Amino acid sequence: MTAADTDTTSRRGNRIRVLLAKPGLDGHDRGVKVLAHAMRDAGMEVIYTGLRQPAAAIVAMAVQEDVDIICVSILSGAHNILFEQIMASLKDAGALDIPVLGGGVIPQQDIVTLKEMGVREIFTPGARLDEITDYIENLVWPDDEA
Repeated sequence: MTAADTDTTSRRGNRIRVLLAKPGLDGHDRGVKVLAHAMRDAGMEVIYTGLRQPAAAIVAMAVQEDVDIICVSILSGAHNILFEQIMASLKDAGALDIPVLGGGVIPQQDIVTLKEMGVREIFTPGARLDEITDYIENLVWPDDEA
């Protein structure tokens, strides 16, 4: 398999640019680093915010880096508040066109609430890495635009 075989191209003709974020006080980042590796293997360009980032900083970085998608990993249990802050910051920045995905230990009843506030999808523990990268590819570059 060559690099061309794994290249994932966005609507702009470049690789899909993903911002991976770890908001709040969550200090566990092993999973997000594994995810970053899988995304890079799928041909995506990954920008990682690092740990303990506030919502406004995540959104500012997403806008500055002109990303195609924001992926947020939360294991702290503060997902409802943190996603609400991220979505509000996106609205304030006029950037609601940047889709947001989430991952982490999130109860099913909260997933409904998060989707109602605009989070596109939530991936819980056990989600396959190829399922996540395929979802991103289809979201950013739907078949009808290929």
